[in-house]
Amino acid sequence: MVQVLTDLDLVISKSYICSDGGWLMDVFHVRDQLGKKITDETLNLYIQQELCDTRRRGGVPKELQTCHKRKLRPCHISTEHTALEITGRDRPGLMSDISAALYELGCHITAAVAWTHNGRMACIIQVEDGLKGGPIMVQKRLALVQEKLEIVVEGHHENGDKRSVLLTAPAADRTHTERRLHQMMYADKDYEPCQGCDGSCRHWNGCKKTHVTVETCKEKGYSLVNLRSRDRNKLLFDTVCALTDMQYVVFHAAVSLKGSMANQEYFIRRQDGCSLVSETESRKLAQCLVAAIERRVSHGVRLDICTENKMGLLWYLTRVFRENGLSITRTEIGTHGERASGCFYVTDASGNDANPRTVELVRQQIGGSVLVVNKCPNSSLSVSRSSGEMEERPRFSLGNLLWSQLERLTSSFGH
Repeated sequence: MVQVLTDLDLVISKSYICSDGGWLMDVFHVRDQLGKKITDETLNLYIQQELCDTRRRGGVPKELQTCHKRKLRPCHISTEHTALEITGRDRPGLMSDISAALYELGCHITAAVAWTHNGRMACIIQVEDGLKGGPIMVQKRLALVQEKLEIVVEGHHENGDKRSVLLTAPAADRTHTERRLHQMMYADKDYEPCQGCDGSCRHWNGCKKTHVTVETCKEKGYSLVNLRSRDRNKLLFDTVCALTDMQYVVFHAAVSLKGSMANQEYFIRRQDGCSLVSETESRKLAQCLVAAIERRVSHGVRLDICTENKMGLLWYLTRVFRENGLSITRTEIGTHGERASGCFYVTDASGNDANPRTVELVRQQIGGSVLVVNKCPNSSLSVSRSSGEMEERPRFSLGNLLWSQLERLTSSFGH
């Protein structure tokens, strides 16, 4: 359900989740990206249909995109192309090397999404045959593409360092792109260096780090997970992805905003019906939740690009960044007929802020339409907040508020 709402670029500002005894009652408060109420009846009807459907069909219908008068970003890799999944150690110029190799092999990149986190990189690239169009079906050529990319990714790896290049043929049941990126980075163990605050921070009131605590609620048989972090778009989606992919089931939850911070509270069990049993398991869950929240936090200057769609475009763009000493921390680009559009987050080679003069030079070299967006990628545009609102350490638990209603609702259902 969260995925449906996220795919439509709706922002979830508050949520209450209750599912027990075979019944569920979930409430989502949503607005559009400008913080306005949803008034489009076509969109409302589509949301109702999708939430009632037990299986996601993937993608947003063109009729709905037309109603919104804009092109919604594809959320699933197209079944009409070959998908490449790559993970490994991040380094300056890696995306440039990968896109150059694909260009030399006659592959046209139609879409690409890449994340970097804790020195690791994960990307999903969609390609088609540069001459014939459509997916690459010849196995010998697919093997050549995989071999070439493995050489590129291995170039700067140390012995024993993990890396992976996976080619997937067209399929109707592909996983949601961003959820798949979470899965890839989780498998690559990018979460191991993560250390959020545990709630004992002396300056918890003003601390902007991610706080995660995992406790046992013995009388109810749940594990209680509390998260506090900066609010941003898709925060709930990223958290739920992590819990689901780690085989945890959310029975009750409450999500709310306070100022610029988001509070999330989850009552979970493992799929076998048990709560978390060890300190090691709790520590790993906390690390993975911190990683899921941090992966989408983009560092650097954002450049929105709209230009002519042509063979080798991604190679050209990434080469310009590389030649000017810029590193890509995150990218998302796609093609729509004769046009290509997307965004890049860039820093200098050391990970620091890019020089504005360098960014301006890059903008001029790329041509087309390039918009330089200031560094504020993580704040949500969906909710208006009072600047004078005080933030204090919450002693009040939303879960406690809901328990009286939840107990009345679930006691008649049984467990």
